[in-house]
Amino acid sequence: METSSDPVRIEPATLEDLSELTDLVMSLMAIEADFHPDADKQRHGLRLILEQPNRGRIFVARNDHKVIGMVNLLFTISTAEGGFVILMEDVIVSPEHRGHGYGSRLVNYVKEFAAKKDFRRITLLTDRVSEESQRFFQKNGFVHSHMVPMRLLLDKDRTAGT
Repeated sequence: METSSDPVRIEPATLEDLSELTDLVMSLMAIEADFHPDADKQRHGLRLILEQPNRGRIFVARNDHKVIGMVNLLFTISTAEGGFVILMEDVIVSPEHRGHGYGSRLVNYVKEFAAKKDFRRITLLTDRVSEESQRFFQKNGFVHSHMVPMRLLLDKDRTAGT
């Protein structure tokens, strides 16, 4: 996977990466129709995951200089699957590093992690209007579900159901 001409490595994120992770998630929120960038909220959510690894993990694609991509995993239990499952969020590679396979490397790392830890399913939500994003995940083995995502926001700053 990694060669001397490609020093990018996939590894667990640390609290020292929080600023770069926040920037990546902010850039993702800016292009998704259902979300609004809010650095304080994104930083707080990332910190909760980094500080409580029993709830999830964040993996990064990193070169010698900086974090160039990330994926966020949240752990839960599925009665349908009879075991632990992963909700995969925030799969993003910085624009200047796209098209080099780093997103696929992150997703493959997650699939290997999930298999090694006996997770039963990986679920993700992708923007309905982003055909490019949907093609990327299909290329990496994901299929459309018959389930329809719905949500109820409980944040005081937003109206419910938006």
